[in-house]
Amino acid sequence: MSIGSKLSELRKKNNYSQEDLAEKLNVTRQTISKWELDETSPDLNSAKQLSIIFQISLDDLVDNDIKNIVVEKVSNTEKLAGIIIDTLKVIGIGFVILIILSIVIIFVFNITQSETSKTTSSVTMACEVADESYLVKFGSDGYFDCKGCNDKMLISLMDFTDWANIDTSIENVNNYFESNGGQCRVMSSEESIPAK
Repeated sequence: MSIGSKLSELRKKNNYSQEDLAEKLNVTRQTISKWELDETSPDLNSAKQLSIIFQISLDDLVDNDIKNIVVEKVSNTEKLAGIIIDTLKVIGIGFVILIILSIVIIFVFNITQSETSKTTSSVTMACEVADESYLVKFGSDGYFDCKGCNDKMLISLMDFTDWANIDTSIENVNNYFESNGGQCRVMSSEESIPAK
């Protein structure tokens, strides 16, 4: 609504003629007519006096819709807050997924490491004492065999075997045969086992 239409509506609502209103404002009737026809607009002082006469704010006089502006600003703020909250939710969910993936990767890596470290290794040693030959085989999986060994030797050698550490086991078997006047050597996987 234009200021002229608003002025005309307020004047009629308050039962003022153009002459009555002109008199209150110290202007001519033609000035009021020009304002109402939107040919001219009241200056700031006249607009201020009109708001006092009609007991309305200047915003209401010029039909400034402050409520809609405030509502729109609040609505925009709420929209922005909603976008920020949604963004934070996405970031939070992404962070949680990243943590879960990290835990899964660490878990899988540890299982792979455990499986790798669980691979069995085995050794075959050719040993001799007093012209007797012995073939000692053992592995990290708990396997043990000694061809040519009597029960006493078998028990002693098994006691010396460290299943968790093949190198220590090789050293212990070597020491056992050396302490009995013999010797041992580790056979490579390509070597054939000597016939007895």
